[in-house]
Amino acid sequence: MVDILLIRHGENDMLRNKLAGRLANVHLNENGQAQARRLAEEFSTMPVKAVFSSPLERAQETAQPIAQSHHLEVEILPALIEIDFGKWAGKNIKQLKRGRFWNTVQEKPSEFQFPDGERFVDAQERVVNGLISLSERFAEKDLVVCVSHSDVIRLAVAYFLGMSLDHFQRLRIRPASVTALTLNGGKGYFGPINQSFSELKI
Repeated sequence: MVDILLIRHGENDMLRNKLAGRLANVHLNENGQAQARRLAEEFSTMPVKAVFSSPLERAQETAQPIAQSHHLEVEILPALIEIDFGKWAGKNIKQLKRGRFWNTVQEKPSEFQFPDGERFVDAQERVVNGLISLSERFAEKDLVVCVSHSDVIRLAVAYFLGMSLDHFQRLRIRPASVTALTLNGGKGYFGPINQSFSELKI
């Protein structure tokens, strides 16, 4: 069984205002950088074997201090990348909420595909397969850090908890939060790893 810490990247200036998606050059703001440093401090005494990140800058900037504290390199794992929001990327969230598709996103995400973008079901399959493949690379009880994005983490958590994809929006993953996952043969278990937390608030 491999222990995986799923970490949402720290805060950035687009958070809560616009849908950043896969836009380039979205960096951590000052508070986000402080959150990343705090995470590194929290994990400094933990036996982290590897640090993986989404290819996007804000995720890599969150992962870097953790990796440095363990003398590791950040490894890019494409499966951890944010959902491809297509034409919705960069759009104002308040405006999107007034659109005719927002209720579908919230209530029936299994039926939705972002315009010129990805389906939720495909994003879930991508991250789940990526995490299972990653778990097969490490020995039992190894501790691995994966830095990703809110929806991607929620989709993974929903799958391993046996939740319907249409209910994944009920989960809340805050910036710089930590979700502990143990993988065993493709099955997921959530619980304490060395210390008790399902979400570490920074």
